[in-house]
Amino acid sequence: MKNHRSTGGLVYSTDSGRMCPDCRQPVAQCQCHLNKPIPAGDGIVRVSRQTKGRGGKAVTVVTGLALDAPALTELGKKLKAACGSGGTVKDGVIEVQGDHCDKVMAALQTQGWTVKRAGG
Repeated sequence: MKNHRSTGGLVYSTDSGRMCPDCRQPVAQCQCHLNKPIPAGDGIVRVSRQTKGRGGKAVTVVTGLALDAPALTELGKKLKAACGSGGTVKDGVIEVQGDHCDKVMAALQTQGWTVKRAGG
């Protein structure tokens, strides 16, 4: 006897576009993500370079930003454009492909953030 579990249901509709997996509403009308708390930080943004688990490829990681998801995504786009590189925003962390710590730190400082270099 097999045990079937639901994996969340509809994720895209041709009528509405992307669907929220939590409230099952179109993403534009989703209310559940607006009520999520913003992660509390100590006011310091930390920029580090990581290669672990990425096949030796360097990634610049930005943590400690006390922003909601849309603002974090927008800042991620600006940082990726400033570096001329790709990347992603997930779990409150911005990842920019390549070793761009100095460029990212400069871009964040011009926007008024307190920035520290983390790691080696």
